[in-house]
Amino acid sequence: MTTGISAGSRVAVFAKAPNPGEVKTRLVPALGEHGAAALQRALATHAIETAVEAGIGPVELWCAPDTGHPFFAECSRRYGVTLIAQGEGDLGARMQRAFEAMLSQVARALIVGSDIPAMTPDYLRAAGAALAEGQDAVLGPAEDGGYVLIGLRRVVPDLFEHVRWSEPDVLAVTRSRIARLRWRHLGLPTLWDVDRPEDLKRERVRELIASAGIGPPGT
Repeated sequence: MTTGISAGSRVAVFAKAPNPGEVKTRLVPALGEHGAAALQRALATHAIETAVEAGIGPVELWCAPDTGHPFFAECSRRYGVTLIAQGEGDLGARMQRAFEAMLSQVARALIVGSDIPAMTPDYLRAAGAALAEGQDAVLGPAEDGGYVLIGLRRVVPDLFEHVRWSEPDVLAVTRSRIARLRWRHLGLPTLWDVDRPEDLKRERVRELIASAGIGPPGT
C-alpha cells in the first residue's frame, strides 16, 4: 500500500447551499423559493445523518458554492463532518477533485448526493463492503438514468470528463467506461432522487416536507 494511505474509507456528501431561488428550482411553483430551500436543507440533513450512521468512515461535506453558508457550519457542529468547498468546474470535475483528495489518504471513497430520501445506512454499508471486498467501483443507479452514489478504489479522469450530466444516459456512459477499464464493479439497487414536481407525491418526501414545516407558497 502506498505510504500515507490508510486502509479505511471516506464518504463525501455533495450539497448545495440552501439559498432561496437557487436550489430545487423546478419545485418552486409547488413550494415557493423558501419552501424549496427548506426542502434542500431537510434532504441534505438526511444525507449527512445517513452517512454518519452508516459508520464506514469519516464523512466530508463537499459544499457548493463554498463552505460559507451558516447551514454548513451548523452541520459541522451537529455531526462532526469536515467542510470542503467543491470548487469550480462541472459536476465531473468536482467529483474527480473529491476522489483525488480522498484517495490520497484512504483506500476507498464514496460520493453521494444530498437529495436521495430513500438512501439508508445499510445501502451505504453495502457500497463500502463491496469496495472493501475488492470491487474497483460501485454504482447506485438513479431512476432518471444517472446515479445517486459512486464508490471507487482508484480514480481516472475518463470516468468524469465529457459527460453530459443532465442527460438520462449518465449511468450507461459511466458503466461503459468502467467496462472499458476492465474494472470489477457492483451495481446496487436503483433509488430515486428529488428533482421533479411529481417527486413531491412520494411518501418519504411528504414526511420530510411535514417535518421541515414547509407549506405551500405564501404560507
